[in-house]
Amino acid sequence: MPRSKKRNSRVYCRQPARVGGPWLGLEPCPTPSQGGQQSGAHPFSDEDASIETLSHCSSFSDHNSGADEGGETAEDAAQEDFQYKLKGFIDSTVDKSAKTRQGALDGLRTAMATRILYEFISERRMTITDSIERCLKKGKGEEQSAAASLACLLCIQLGSGIESEEVLKTLKPLFMSILADTSANVQARQAVAKTLGLCTLVAEDDILDVHATMESFERLFVHSYARGDGSRPAIGPQVSALHTNALLSWALLLTICTASQIREVLRKHLPRLPSLLESEHVSMRIAAGETISLLFELARDMDAEFEFEDGEVLCDKLSALATDCNKHRTKVDKRKQRSVFRDVLRAVEEGDFQSESIRFGTERMIVDSWSRKRMYDAFREFVGAGMNYHLQHLYNSAAFKARTKARNKFRDKRVDVGEF
Repeated sequence: MPRSKKRNSRVYCRQPARVGGPWLGLEPCPTPSQGGQQSGAHPFSDEDASIETLSHCSSFSDHNSGADEGGETAEDAAQEDFQYKLKGFIDSTVDKSAKTRQGALDGLRTAMATRILYEFISERRMTITDSIERCLKKGKGEEQSAAASLACLLCIQLGSGIESEEVLKTLKPLFMSILADTSANVQARQAVAKTLGLCTLVAEDDILDVHATMESFERLFVHSYARGDGSRPAIGPQVSALHTNALLSWALLLTICTASQIREVLRKHLPRLPSLLESEHVSMRIAAGETISLLFELARDMDAEFEFEDGEVLCDKLSALATDCNKHRTKVDKRKQRSVFRDVLRAVEEGDFQSESIRFGTERMIVDSWSRKRMYDAFREFVGAGMNYHLQHLYNSAAFKARTKARNKFRDKRVDVGEF
């Protein structure tokens, strides 16, 4: 396999390699007026990171300073009306009508995805968590899916800390049960597979529990691997979507794994992951390609001379996907696949990543690695159009602060690159 033609001169910082760290594992980059180069990240200083008194932004409190003492402003009235609607949604999550509960869950999801509601949500965290738990237990597929997504948005709103940890502690047993239950609604299982990965990234405080969650994902997507005799299992589109979500959540948690676990993953999964590139489902092929790129990146972080034994065969597969002209695939699938696999091929052959600058407000952030891309994509999938708003909140709040000293022992478990 061709050796790396282009290697970044720096070793990626171990910032993402910690349990329950920053929501995105991404540091805001300096604007041109602040100095610095566009290609690098600009982490907060230790002093900034240690400030515990930084309060979460609230979409309600932002306007309060402008209120006139003599009367209620239009902003105050709008805020009060918005809060009233949110309270109504929360109350309706326990309604007898499944349709009403579904509408309430969807209303809360939209609000949490597009606005910062920390203060409001924090005061009602236990009530919302109880409602989610009830919907997961008693609801059907669509309601369970909405409840699972709401749980993830709740953790995002609360950020890394005790509050989100308690949410995950309450809901995780249900998530694990639904995920493992082959008789459960497949749509619900798909949503849980997606939610549990991001909730674990945000809220889990024990690296051993992270590993256990990853194993639950492995038990799903390995069923899409080619068999020992080379034959492929027959996987329908719904089950394939479940396996794809499990693979992506597993890859997300790889970004906070220890060096020893990454080495074990490379040994156990890298030889088998290329078989997913032959899946008939485009989403699985793309997820597999991006996961392979991530594994190569993590491996080269530990050993710049890392070589994959079957690298030539892998590159041939990637090259074929990057130029796929299969007439049985749709034009949309082929266009999307070609774009992704051109990047994947460069990552495997050259150790290259096409950096992306994300602007939010007057600031910008550089996504400069597959690890950071996986994190960014995971968050964006939940908050959608509200991503820039959440990024601005992250920049101005304590979401990037260091974890407490009690958790430091779980961080940076990867051995130093000098060991290799």
